[in-house]
Amino acid sequence: MNRLTGLIIKYKLYHIPFWLGYHLIWLTINIGSLSKAHQYLFFTLASVKFYSYVVFQIIAVYFNLYYLIPKLLYTGRYKTYLVSVLLVTFLCTACISGGYYLAAFLTSKSFEDSYGIPPSQFWTVFCVWVLPSTLGAMTLAMSIKLGKNWLEAEKRRHRLETEKLETELKYLKAQINPHFLFNTINSIFALIPRNPVLASESLATFSSMLRYQLYECNDTMIDFDKELEFINNFIDLEKLRLDANSTQMHFEIQNEARSGQTIAPFILIPFIENAFKHVSKGKGNANFIQLDLIADTEGLTLNIVNSVKKVPALSDTTVHSGIGLTNVKRRLNLMYPEKHALDIEELEESFTVKLKMIW
Repeated sequence: MNRLTGLIIKYKLYHIPFWLGYHLIWLTINIGSLSKAHQYLFFTLASVKFYSYVVFQIIAVYFNLYYLIPKLLYTGRYKTYLVSVLLVTFLCTACISGGYYLAAFLTSKSFEDSYGIPPSQFWTVFCVWVLPSTLGAMTLAMSIKLGKNWLEAEKRRHRLETEKLETELKYLKAQINPHFLFNTINSIFALIPRNPVLASESLATFSSMLRYQLYECNDTMIDFDKELEFINNFIDLEKLRLDANSTQMHFEIQNEARSGQTIAPFILIPFIENAFKHVSKGKGNANFIQLDLIADTEGLTLNIVNSVKKVPALSDTTVHSGIGLTNVKRRLNLMYPEKHALDIEELEESFTVKLKMIW
């Protein structure tokens, strides 16, 4: 049974019912009823004309689909293909036209009695009766074949785009993670000589964050509550290296999102990390960092403002246009197309990030 099925699929034998049905529809229309078509096909020798349509058009169609198109059309030999397909069409039409004469011979009727025209009017049979049907069958088959090829090409293109998107997201995430690790390790290292106890606590917090980063956030989307816990740990860790006497700090996180809500991992951290990294820390300056994160059932809003060192002029090469923000912008475009609004304002003494996202 499996071998038979394999042969049917290999040689496209399952297409035969389609062509029989296709020609049966036209026969029924011409004769007037399905019962008359049944009588014509099974109880008269004139049906040889019908089967000549089926057989020769199948031969012409599949010779075109599986030889001429791959060998000539797809290889750019357009003139040769056009001439070849016309020759095949005319040869098929001639063979089917011969079926009219064979059917008249087998039924012992004269050609004129069978079809109402003298046998000398071969070109009427060829050009008026048979050629339009052959052209229609060839065109129908080519339309189905080329349409199927186009759909398959679109599926392949979509699959490649999806694979490219997934690869790009993994690449961007891989870039963000080492960037964050580098900054955090430096923060703990700077804290060790000043306060070993706090450094130990920071190391424990960092260990928890690292475990989350390595083992718990490998999916494309993760639980929002876990991401918030990571953000809180990050803020607690970074606050230790800021001087509370010289830096005004305000952090408010409100989570009213529904339970089980998910978010792309590390999509918010680069903005928070950027604020801590570049907040001005000089004595005598108005040093500040403010963060407000509000999440609800619709989405979330993140507002961050931090002071920065005075610079002579701002350009695309300033400290805030580093790899972290560049990558997170790209990730937002990939993961939340038309579902986010990001506004970054860089002034001489402050840096502001406003992000709104829809789940």
